Amino acid sequence: MSEFRNAQAADRFRAAYDHALATLWPGPRTAQDVPTAFGTTRVQRTGTPQGRPIVLLPASGGNALMWHHQLDQLAQHHEVFALDPIGEPGASVQTAPIVDGADAAAWLEGVLAALDLADVHLVGCSYGGWVALQHRLHHPGRVGVMTLLDPAGFNGFGFRFYAWLIAGGLAASAPRALRPRLARAVGNSAVLEDELMKLTRAAMGFRRALPVPPVLTDEELRRIDLPARFLLGARSALHDSAAVAARISGLLPTARVEVVPGAGHSLPMDAPDLVAERILAQLSSRAD
Repeated sequence: MSEFRNAQAADRFRAAYDHALATLWPGPRTAQDVPTAFGTTRVQRTGTPQGRPIVLLPASGGNALMWHHQLDQLAQHHEVFALDPIGEPGASVQTAPIVDGADAAAWLEGVLAALDLADVHLVGCSYGGWVALQHRLHHPGRVGVMTLLDPAGFNGFGFRFYAWLIAGGLAASAPRALRPRLARAVGNSAVLEDELMKLTRAAMGFRRALPVPPVLTDEELRRIDLPARFLLGARSALHDSAAVAARISGLLPTARVEVVPGAGHSLPMDAPDLVAERILAQLSSRAD
């Protein structure tokens, strides 16, 4: 299972998490711990219950705070549930392993069921996008519409992706004056996020033990039979975005697919306003 290396590592991360939460999310919110078969999931709730609920799943190594650029805009007319996934560094507590996509889907279904949510707009970034797709494959019913940002599951994690991660880490450690230029060079605006980078460094004492997403088959993709929007970074280090866009369009003719010019894999930070606009646009396409 995922866990901190020791109590000191856990304490350092919790202090960084609490500081980032107070800094990046100073507005109204409610923290709720939701029990599931895999542990207790921390959910940050904000917004109004009048609109269709939005559930946010972060990328690998992330938590609810990675959505801080989009929260205010999304919460104006919708209730927003930002999750700290089980097995990722955050405020959730894991008690059972997640070994495959079926387990990841069962964890998410447990959260949605405990929150009594239906007709959800599920938004997932990278690894969170893969979890969203797995949920649709294993537990169709609760989710009515999806927006997926550069989702995993369309390509293996190759050298280019790991080189991008390392380059981003080095860029984030560079002098502040150099970071904007380095962020452009490596295609990763996340390195300019001081609080998130502090949180990432604090998470170095966390051992992540979650399944590596296998490449989705054509048969699996054809089963994603709900309104779906895919945003892909033109500079994504995870996959060939043009090829992924062509595959999605060929297998899911009703899906909306957009390759975002100039953006990389970290879409919520690379194109923050566009991401919020596209999430809301996908909601309006299913407005009652």
